[in-house]
Amino acid sequence: MDKKNNENLMEKIVSLAKRRGFVYPGSEIYGGLANSWDYGPLGVELKNNIKQLWWKRFVQSRDDIVGIDAALIMNPKVWEASGHLATFSDPLIECKACHYRFRADQIKGLVITQLPKDEYNQTHSFSLTNSFCPNCKTPGDKAFLDSKISKFNLMFKTFIGPAEEQANVAYFRPETAQAMFVDFKNVLDTTRKKLPFGIAQIGKAFRNEITPGNFIFRTREFEQMEIEYFIREEEWEKWFKYWQKEMIDWIKELGVDTKKIHEAEIPDNERAHYSKRTIDFEYEFPFGKKELYGLAYRTDFDLKNHEKSSGQNLKYKDAETNEEFWPHVIEPTWGVDRSVLVALLEAYREEKDRVVLKLPLKLAPYKAAVFPLLANKPELVKLARKIYDDLRKDFMVAWDDRGNIGKRYYSQDEIGTPFCITVDFDSLEKDDVTVRDRDTMKQERVKISGLANWLNKKLGK
Repeated sequence: MDKKNNENLMEKIVSLAKRRGFVYPGSEIYGGLANSWDYGPLGVELKNNIKQLWWKRFVQSRDDIVGIDAALIMNPKVWEASGHLATFSDPLIECKACHYRFRADQIKGLVITQLPKDEYNQTHSFSLTNSFCPNCKTPGDKAFLDSKISKFNLMFKTFIGPAEEQANVAYFRPETAQAMFVDFKNVLDTTRKKLPFGIAQIGKAFRNEITPGNFIFRTREFEQMEIEYFIREEEWEKWFKYWQKEMIDWIKELGVDTKKIHEAEIPDNERAHYSKRTIDFEYEFPFGKKELYGLAYRTDFDLKNHEKSSGQNLKYKDAETNEEFWPHVIEPTWGVDRSVLVALLEAYREEKDRVVLKLPLKLAPYKAAVFPLLANKPELVKLARKIYDDLRKDFMVAWDDRGNIGKRYYSQDEIGTPFCITVDFDSLEKDDVTVRDRDTMKQERVKISGLANWLNKKLGK
C-alpha cells in the first residue's frame, strides 16, 4: 500500500471509530485535550474483549501465572529504587522559531552526533541534512543549530494530601511492572508458587510524552497487559524464546497478518537501563513500522534493587535445597490501545458497496444483531424482541429496526457484527429465523430454540 492509501486508511479508521462509537476525542465539547481519547459503547466492548481473551489465555488457562490489580500511585521510593527518577526521560529540544518542543531523537534528518550518556543542558553537534521543524517547517539549520538538549522526565507528578510541597510528591505509575516486583513476596507467601511462575496485570499507566500522536497509538494515558515471569538465571534464554513464540501466537489470535510483524533486536545503547535483551514486535502501521509489543529480559535488577532500598528480603527460597536467590525475570508486554488499533486496521475492508470490519468473532463488540423484518408489524417485533431479550442474557446483542433490511445488514457489517438474525413471517409459523453471516453474506435458517447453542458453537464455546 502506498503512502497516500496508508494515510487514507488511517483517516478512515479514525472517522469510523468516532462515527460508530468506538473512540471519541476526549473532552470534545470543550475543544478536546491533546491526544486524549474516550472509548465509546463499541470501543469499550472491543477493548474488554481483548483484555478478557488475554486474561483467559495467559492467566485463567494456566497454573503458573496469577494476577494482581495494583494501585496507580505508589510510594515514590519505588520509582527511586527502580531507576525511573534518574533515567526515565527523553531528550527534549526546542525550535528557536516557534518554540515548540520535540523529542530530539525523533526529528527526521536531525542526527545527534555528540550526546554523551546522561549529559544534558549543553550544546551538541547535529547533522541537519534535510531536517526541519515538524511544527513550523523552519529549516533545521535555523530551528535547531546550537540548541541545547534537556532531560525531560516522563513521569506525571502529583501531590498526596492538601499541601503541595516536596515531602508530599508522588507519581502516577509510568508502567505496571513495578507493582509486580513490590508485591512479589506477598504473592509468593499467599500462593506458594514455585519457579518458574509469573505475575500478570492489566492496568493503566501514564507517561508525559513530549510528542504523542497517531490516534490511540501513542497517548499519555494508556493501558498495558503485562507479565513478569520469574525464572532461574541459567534458564533465561529458554524462557525468552518461549515467550517470543507465545507473543507471536497471541498476535495471530488477534487476527493480525504476521507478514506485517517484524522482530527488532534492540541494541545495547538503546535498551532500557534494566534490560539485558529486548525485542520489539513491530507492526507495519499506516504511519510507518512501529513498536506494537515488547519482550525484555530484566535480569534480577528490580528485585535486587527493591530489596536494597526497602530492607525487605525479596529472595526466592528453594524448598528442596534451601538456596536463596533473586529470580531473574522475562517480561512480555502488550499494549491494550495498540491492540485495539491493530485489530481495527487488520479487520477493515471495503467491498463493492459495503464497508466491513472482519474482526475475529471473539473480539467483535456485538456477537449478533436481531431484526424484525418489518418494524410496523407488531407480531414480528414482539417475537424479535423476545429473541433479543433471551440472547442478551449470555451475549452482547444489538437491536435494530431502522430502515430496510439491506441497510441494517451493512450497518452491522461496518461495526463487525458477525451474525444478523432476522425474524420474518415464516418465523411465526416455523419457529425459525434467518441468520446471515457477515463475512460470506450467506444465509441459513436456524431454529429459535437452538439459537444460543448455534452461536456458542460458532464462537468456539
